[in-house]
Amino acid sequence: MPGPLHDVNVLDLTWHVAGPYCTKLFADYGAKVTKIERPGTGDPARSIGPFFHDKPHVEHSALFLHLNTNKRSVTLDLQSTNGLRLVKRLVEKADVLAESFRPGVMERLGLGYEVLRRLNPRLVFLSISSFGQTGPYQDFESSELTLFAMSGAMIGEGARDREPLKYAGWQAL
Repeated sequence: MPGPLHDVNVLDLTWHVAGPYCTKLFADYGAKVTKIERPGTGDPARSIGPFFHDKPHVEHSALFLHLNTNKRSVTLDLQSTNGLRLVKRLVEKADVLAESFRPGVMERLGLGYEVLRRLNPRLVFLSISSFGQTGPYQDFESSELTLFAMSGAMIGEGARDREPLKYAGWQAL
């Protein structure tokens, strides 16, 4: 039986954890999700363990495999003319585009909201960033430590006279 989102096409330009988890939910409910990965390294989550048989490999990351279940993946260079042309063709057929770049990156690539809206007026544009697209913190660098500090989660961690301490394991970025 097809899922409730079986007729929804999602273009996934997200990486690490928060964005891929969002698009995983679409895929889990039956949407056709196409993940765009950068040439060479792909999604950085591919290099985060644990790994199958404890052997690090880009195809064996449990985190990456969990976050990208039920998705198709294609490698495109978004800084190349051909890569941009192909992404724009995919946008024309998409219902949803999810991205997790820093503010301004999509515009610099020539894929800002106004451009995408002209290509596909019905497109739902999801922008997932640690500190938002506007406001006083929009340009802050994001890391687990920064996010813990900004959220208040570090209040009971570490000691005043020592370096900051982070929680064990990977948290959503």
